[in-house]
Amino acid sequence: MAKVEWSAGIDHVSGALSKPSKSGQHSCTKMLLGTHRVAATESKDCNRLYLRKKVERSTQPTSKELAVRARFTAVAAAIKTRKADLMRVTEDEAAFMAQKNLAGGKKTLKAWYWMVEGQAYDQEHGN
Repeated sequence: MAKVEWSAGIDHVSGALSKPSKSGQHSCTKMLLGTHRVAATESKDCNRLYLRKKVERSTQPTSKELAVRARFTAVAAAIKTRKADLMRVTEDEAAFMAQKNLAGGKKTLKAWYWMVEGQAYDQEHGN
């Protein structure tokens, strides 16, 4: 296994350092991914680098996958519209705060919006 030594001031790297673009212009052909493990360990060498080739999909999306994509798109659009509606902001924040500390409550406003709009989508589409 290779060992990475960082310059002074760089403690760790985490995430994609370079990604192949979808259009293929001005990009690399492989993804360079750096990870940093935070688990308790005897070793201080917890950084890893990975190279991953660009993968082309070999099958068509299934009907279930297309339905999930459509749900995601619709719910994201509904959340965007709901956040922009100034008449609902105060009541949304109050409803979020009321459920936040309950068992099973959503801990972030973003998660709460996804729950509420996801349930509304599911009711509308009979899921």
